[in-house]
Amino acid sequence: MNLKCQSISQGTVTSPRGFLAGATYAGIKTKGLLDLGILYSEVSCIAAGVFTTNKIKAAPVVLSQEKIARRKAQAVVVNSGCANACTGERGLADAMEMADLTAKKLGISPQEVLVASTGVIGVLLPMERIPKSLEGIILSSQGGHQMVEAMMTTDTFPKEIAVSIMIGGSKVIIGGVAKGAGMIYPNLATLLCFITTDVAIDPSLAQIALQKAVDNSFNMISVDTDTSPNDTVLLLANGLAGNQKLQAGTAETEIFQDALQEVCLYLAKCVARDGEGATKLIEVKVEGALTLEDARLAARTIASSTLVKAAMHGSDPNWGRIVAALGRSGAEIAPSKIDLYLKDLCLLKAGSLMPFDQGKAKDVLSNTEVAIRVCLNLGKESATAWGCDLSEEYVRINSEYIT
Repeated sequence: MNLKCQSISQGTVTSPRGFLAGATYAGIKTKGLLDLGILYSEVSCIAAGVFTTNKIKAAPVVLSQEKIARRKAQAVVVNSGCANACTGERGLADAMEMADLTAKKLGISPQEVLVASTGVIGVLLPMERIPKSLEGIILSSQGGHQMVEAMMTTDTFPKEIAVSIMIGGSKVIIGGVAKGAGMIYPNLATLLCFITTDVAIDPSLAQIALQKAVDNSFNMISVDTDTSPNDTVLLLANGLAGNQKLQAGTAETEIFQDALQEVCLYLAKCVARDGEGATKLIEVKVEGALTLEDARLAARTIASSTLVKAAMHGSDPNWGRIVAALGRSGAEIAPSKIDLYLKDLCLLKAGSLMPFDQGKAKDVLSNTEVAIRVCLNLGKESATAWGCDLSEEYVRINSEYIT
């Protein structure tokens, strides 16, 4: 955690001033679990968003992208169990109705309600159940804990955090929740993430800050090299902290940016750790790259490699899979300059094999967190990606997803 950030115990998306949330079971899932939630600010917010790069975009993504261009929002309505993707005009109409019903409940404009969905693709929302369910949702300052549960699909635990920082004498809080466990690949994932803050911030700066934080976190995780049509990361800032409005290029803005990135990194690592069937979190750090893009490309390729992930699951120190992935990544490399480490254990130095204890290497890989470090020794840029191992359980989950 950044030294300027303080973690808030049991912090969540409703920890910042003025944010309320709640959730209910609407019958979208078949398990009787929470599946419909609302996040609401008592005042209108500056809004920013980052969305899927998949050319097939779910109806709620299309709608929210259109609305976020205004840089204003006051609420988010979210469901799990149905992605409302590949559902045509009916799906878009359903997403719009979700926003309209939420706006009516809250007494705000439908233009200030963003929509997000996650679940099975190609299935229509059971709209006959939605109006009554939405109306019954009770909003509270503790409701973020319920809302994050309503976002979960194959997740095994809720992902939430809040931190506080001081900006110009004002205490500012940033809270966040996320869901994601499968269909996870760099350039977002089957990922929903909602970040709230009571900071006062310039609208254009909010979008820049969010994109930068996402590039260093959610765009650096991988579970299975698939990209969903529903990926959505939203930032809502209501200004209730009372600080002087953040502008680009100030020390206060740097403090906020660092804290926002801490929140995003924490949630992104939770998503990678909770990959479907995963037993290990894998961290891949690439140092000494010529460019930042090279460093990111190399780290993401290694973390995404099916063969690397399988080796990590079996605690097999088959380091050749790591360098093979590096070599096909597209990053500029010089084979004779590469150093490779498993944690602190050096396997390769200047491109040459180093004698190492196979048993010690296996012990390193037996931990629930595995660190891979690659030094390209070509430049000064570095990047870190996160992924998980590949287990038999991943295949079982995804062979039975809708059955």
